Amino acid sequence: MPLVVVGISVSILLLLMTRLRLNGFAALLLVAVGVAVVRGIPLEKIPDVLSEGIGGQIGDTMLTIGLGAMVGRVMGDSGAAQRIAQRLLDAFGPRWVQVAMVVTSMLIGVTMFYEVAFIIIVPIAFTLVRVTGAKLLWVGLPMSIALSTMHSFLPPHPGPTAVATTFHASIGLTLFYGLFIAVPAGALIALAWPRLPFIRAMDPAIPKGLVSEREFTDEDMPGLGWSLFVAFFPVVLIAGAAVTDMAASSDGPLLHLIAFIGSAPIALLLTLILAMWAFGPRIGRSLTDVSGSCTSAAQAMAMILLVIGAGGAFKNVLVEGGISDYIKDVTADWSISPLVLAWFIAVILRVALGSATVAVVTASGVVLPLLAGSGAHAEMMVLAVSCGSIAFSHVNDPGFWLFKEYFNLSVIEAIKVRTTYTTVLAVLGLIGVLAAERSLDILGL
Repeated sequence: MPLVVVGISVSILLLLMTRLRLNGFAALLLVAVGVAVVRGIPLEKIPDVLSEGIGGQIGDTMLTIGLGAMVGRVMGDSGAAQRIAQRLLDAFGPRWVQVAMVVTSMLIGVTMFYEVAFIIIVPIAFTLVRVTGAKLLWVGLPMSIALSTMHSFLPPHPGPTAVATTFHASIGLTLFYGLFIAVPAGALIALAWPRLPFIRAMDPAIPKGLVSEREFTDEDMPGLGWSLFVAFFPVVLIAGAAVTDMAASSDGPLLHLIAFIGSAPIALLLTLILAMWAFGPRIGRSLTDVSGSCTSAAQAMAMILLVIGAGGAFKNVLVEGGISDYIKDVTADWSISPLVLAWFIAVILRVALGSATVAVVTASGVVLPLLAGSGAHAEMMVLAVSCGSIAFSHVNDPGFWLFKEYFNLSVIEAIKVRTTYTTVLAVLGLIGVLAAERSLDILGL
């Protein structure tokens, strides 16, 4: 049974990494090869399947993570990250630092991919940890939870947008309804989770090389205006492109230019160039020093990228091994509420494959025939599928490894933290969708 293969493979992976202390990159590749053999993928095709998985994942994330890490390190080494962190402390106070992270993350995360927003905000979180003396998870976890919620629940992120297209749902209405579900659910979990006893017992250190350890005086730091301008520059470019794409009714060279500039890699590349000047020659730092910051960031990111790439290989083996087709066939004849069915299929696919995008696209294909006669609102179907895709993030999810490595957690600790919060978010999301659907029916909308 394919799902048994998934369960066994995950168990073996955990054993290799926890008991045998095998490097995550090697463990993921080893298990991926084993699953490929068991699922009957021809031996001569296994290297290509692994390469495609690594290439697809790294292709999507290397430019974003690499450029984002360099921007963050340049800002950190110049004192710009500390300037922003200090301003947040002045505005909210040390007691409300978590609220500051949630508000910032939700504002940025509405239009930005999880990985992009994570890389941009995490240097500020690290700086807040150092300045306040708080634990890393106390500050960083609310940020990650808020970003996860925005990315998984709402368009214009890729999963919800793809499902909205499949269901012919209004992207604007989906975003409008989704905000009423995502914001309270995300804020509740973001503020509650760091307070749980098993989370508070963890005290990971900030990974070496990802943030400057220097304490800046007020005179040494660049101005708040320039610091915020550089930090929000990619946000404006990416958000502007997303809003333009949703609002535009025609096509043309100007829209192509806006889409190009607003793509995450180009936006971050332009931001890096701006940061190197703004926090380099403009304030008296040499380009040699600024380039050294970029090099340090790249070195610190090497193993993180390798592990994320191997996670992509594991995911691709599961897809090529027919896991998604099996789940689609098994659930095709289930007779339950289309909203619950859509959510549940997305959850199963997320657990089995790790990819939220694959989960939402496959789940939407399964439940699409049910939509016409169900009476359910298309926008609610989109949100049901989307919030199901966030559940049970674990070792076959490349985002799991980004979270684990940046917060310097063991595999078991990352499962305790990330797998639990993503699952609770998915459940709260379903409750919110069902309540919203009922409300729309009562109002006759």
